[in-house]
Amino acid sequence: FFFCLVRFVLTCTCCTCIVFNATNSFHFPCQGQLSVLQDKIDHLERLLSENNEIIANIRDSVINLRESVKDSKRVLEAGNMSQGSLEMLPSPPLVVPIDSEDCQFSARPYTKSMSDVYDLLAFDNPDGGVWKQGFDIAYNENEWDQEPLQVFVVPHSHNDPGWLKTFDDYFHDQTQHILNNMVVKLHEDNRRKMIWSEVSYFAKWWDNIDDQKRDAVKSLINTGQLEIATGGWVMPDEANTHYFALIDQLLEGHQWLERNLGVKPKTGWAVDPFGHSPTQTYLLKQSGLSNMLIQRVHYSIKKHFSSQKTLEFFWRQNWGDTDILCHMMPFYSYDVPHTCGPDPKICCQFDFKRLPGGRISCPWRVPPQAITDNNIQERAHLLLDQYRKKSKLFQSKVLLVPLGDDFRYTEALEWDQQFQNYQRLFDYMNSHPELHVKAQFGTISDYFEALRSSIASSTSGSLALPVVNGDFFTYADRDDHYWSGYFTSRPFYKRVDRVLESHLRAAEILYSLALAEMRRFGKSNNFPAVESYKLLTAARRNLGLFQHHDAIAGTGKDWVVVDYGTRYQSWDVMVSSVHWLILKDKQTFSHDPSNLFLQMVSLSCQDLQTSLVIFNPVEQARTSVVTVYVNRHKVQVLNSHGHPVTAQVSAVWEETNRASTEAFQVRTLYSILSLTHPDVKCMHKHVDPTTPFSIENAHIQLWSSPYTGLLERLKLKEDGLEQQIKVEFAWYGTTSNKDKSGAYLFLPDGEARPYTPSQAPVVRVTKGPVFSEVTTTFTHITHTLRLYNVQGVEGQSVEISNSVDIRGEFNHEIAMRITSDLNSKDRFFTDHNGFQIQPRKTMRKLPLQANFYPMSSMVYLQDSGSRLTLLTGQALGAASLKSGQLEVIMDRRLNQDDNRGLGQGVLDNKITANCFRLLLEKRTPADENDPNSFPSLLSHTTFTYLNHPFIPMATSVDFSAIPLSPYSPLHSSLPCDIDLVNLRTIQSKDEGGGPSAEAALILHRKGFDCRFSNRNTGLLCTTTRGKIFLDKLFSELMVKSLTQVSLTLMHGSAAGQSPRDVSLKPMEVSTYRLELS
Repeated sequence: FFFCLVRFVLTCTCCTCIVFNATNSFHFPCQGQLSVLQDKIDHLERLLSENNEIIANIRDSVINLRESVKDSKRVLEAGNMSQGSLEMLPSPPLVVPIDSEDCQFSARPYTKSMSDVYDLLAFDNPDGGVWKQGFDIAYNENEWDQEPLQVFVVPHSHNDPGWLKTFDDYFHDQTQHILNNMVVKLHEDNRRKMIWSEVSYFAKWWDNIDDQKRDAVKSLINTGQLEIATGGWVMPDEANTHYFALIDQLLEGHQWLERNLGVKPKTGWAVDPFGHSPTQTYLLKQSGLSNMLIQRVHYSIKKHFSSQKTLEFFWRQNWGDTDILCHMMPFYSYDVPHTCGPDPKICCQFDFKRLPGGRISCPWRVPPQAITDNNIQERAHLLLDQYRKKSKLFQSKVLLVPLGDDFRYTEALEWDQQFQNYQRLFDYMNSHPELHVKAQFGTISDYFEALRSSIASSTSGSLALPVVNGDFFTYADRDDHYWSGYFTSRPFYKRVDRVLESHLRAAEILYSLALAEMRRFGKSNNFPAVESYKLLTAARRNLGLFQHHDAIAGTGKDWVVVDYGTRYQSWDVMVSSVHWLILKDKQTFSHDPSNLFLQMVSLSCQDLQTSLVIFNPVEQARTSVVTVYVNRHKVQVLNSHGHPVTAQVSAVWEETNRASTEAFQVRTLYSILSLTHPDVKCMHKHVDPTTPFSIENAHIQLWSSPYTGLLERLKLKEDGLEQQIKVEFAWYGTTSNKDKSGAYLFLPDGEARPYTPSQAPVVRVTKGPVFSEVTTTFTHITHTLRLYNVQGVEGQSVEISNSVDIRGEFNHEIAMRITSDLNSKDRFFTDHNGFQIQPRKTMRKLPLQANFYPMSSMVYLQDSGSRLTLLTGQALGAASLKSGQLEVIMDRRLNQDDNRGLGQGVLDNKITANCFRLLLEKRTPADENDPNSFPSLLSHTTFTYLNHPFIPMATSVDFSAIPLSPYSPLHSSLPCDIDLVNLRTIQSKDEGGGPSAEAALILHRKGFDCRFSNRNTGLLCTTTRGKIFLDKLFSELMVKSLTQVSLTLMHGSAAGQSPRDVSLKPMEVSTYRLELS
């Protein structure tokens, strides 16, 4: 399957532990048995019968493979590893067959590229008058004589699921009162309307109200007075999130809505994320939404779009039918002073919560007035003037006016103040036809329906909305205040988020397979299916909560961040599912929550015998390294036949110069297994201090500085490509101006200064059969360069790990800088949400902080012959400030607030491990002005391995007493470019909240660049033009039914039920309702 289970047995006498390995996704138990490889070839021939060229290439690779096995033996002998047997998967083919159609994209034209807009703008900030960041707006009184102005005032309340208070505290103090009042106040007048976005709060409230109130809510939805916009579990951050988590929180929200309210959201509502990603746009489109709204966009871009009347546009991806109608709010904020028109001093006078005597007032010192018969004419004309001026920024005569702010409508009084006063204004305007206006309360979808109607009825194409491509990063709300700081803030939690995503995905897949296997065996014993599903649901929701734009962004109060971190739990589900799947005799399954069969713990040699189960959570076979910790340093690793296999024991360093005597790290390699005792060499001294030293594997050689241990040069052995690549560290301070860096803002005091530690670094070089590494300990950083001796993907790149500790610093940010001799000029590339690549250009007309962008999975540089990619295990901010240079901010410690509402600095730093892979690839020259870019297939797979490592699980139960067996549900690997995003069991419609027999199978066909060599990549898979043949997908399970649906299961598909195979277009994400038996 996309995962494999490997079983280890640790047999421990007084000082020796014995580890046993079963298989990867394919079982090849004997040395050199190429007949098994021939079986694999035969299977691929059936699978790819439509492609004779691919088959021919695979057949040719058998000859190379025989030589490769001989070479592998010679390599092992050269490394003093010939004493053991060889147990292995097939060696990676010399050439991975790739069909040319796999790199063809159905690109569609667009009329406005955001990169072109950036080139065009001066990014100056002249005073625009009452609209400080804009310009004066004028109009003629008779402009609406032929077509009246339609005004939709949309009441809303933005409820952050954690920020200054925890999620639960906000709910108890404010949110529940907002929702309770909503039911009462909307029923008082059917002209009143309201939108709601955050399903996490709505679901918590729903669980605490009675049936009568639930029926009242359903009535409001049915009459169109209440709309759920977007419908995700939260309003997610769009910079730091990975698309797995974005999909998961959206799916959780949509499934809750469909189950409890029968609601299918039509419009996205994103007023508070700090910049906007096209990935979120695509996911909304795939979920069946037709419209969306965004707010936090750079003020210069807002001004440009306003002047061009392009604030409403179709947002398009670089591939396929992806357009979605988008509305960009033109002004500074989503609060009332900045939504009725260009003059906040006037608009604030129509925020009736600020009436004299209240707790908040207008900062412009002109208060609102309650609407009476005496002032209604003057007040209505004053407000209508703002409406008309705002409408001049749009092409249509349909106007959107949001009416709300953070946690608004908490008290019944505010409902009365806002709705009663506005209704009087609407009644006056609508009763005076000479004003040519129709004003009303509306939902966000009411507005878009009217807009679409206006577009459809426009004569001779007079109303033609532009098509926009690109993203809206990096956000600035005023002056040089760029919100690039939160790309890195609280990096510890950004790393934890990525680990938890991997664990949740693993638990989802294992649980779904366990249920399917139980149906196949017709027995479940006492497997805790319902209890496990409830734990999974809680894990989904807690991970979803952390995708909130003040959670993963690192912009919450200290105690709120801690609250997020204590919510997650999916380990029990994973353990129970694995336990059932690997048992040879299912009758012996017994679930004891107080004494689980498997544990994620270190291994102790106090036990006479221990089993270890290894789970490969990816959808392709792989050769990789597993790491476990033991309490003895004399460790022998044996396979299932009792033969020694490759292992390497390393010290666990408690301090720079002191190793632990109670804990040791063991790394063992799949699938090339050999060795009796690990041959580990640690060199602490006796190195020529003037000569760079090197470490190498079969693919790469790198040289490090003898003074610092930092990388200086890297060579690819395959083609001899050698590059000067230097790693160094640097400090940023914060500006001396009044406004300084904080959780949101990055306001440096100039270019970074080289990191110069107060003490000389300690450099430690380790060479062994599994890996070689150079570790340098500085005052604030422990930096490791590591090469794995793997024939597979993990041997193709350099692993970089940085343990960062800046807890004693004052207003400092620390960066890792990688300088190469690539001629990248001012171009570089960052990803969006691990899903797609955005070309970037470093612009000298912008301040330094504006040239930092979010990096969720990778950043790369390239020239005509090479590409250098840094892949990351956590979201961080990245830039390329000079040609050939990459820079990543690793942690930030800031002693003051940046005046964006948080009210504190960032001082809760933790020792944080940042994980990276550095990949150098030779590429074929291409058009450097191509607006599209994609990672290589090797880069995609390297990122997958980095974020989904093998998961080891230990048990102390005697192996011979409870027989276990490997479990490989897939018949073969999925194609290299197909990502199994999730296999997520769907909740039953029955009472009790248990699982149904169906699961949501979510697949993504990754777009990749074919201009890279497909020789010696280490990949154990191929590509199939996006096709997956269902009858050959699973080894034992059968596909009972398969129905294509929208991304979050809300809508059906024209594809129908139970197709013979699945076919995905490049970059497509598709969901299927799957039932296995």
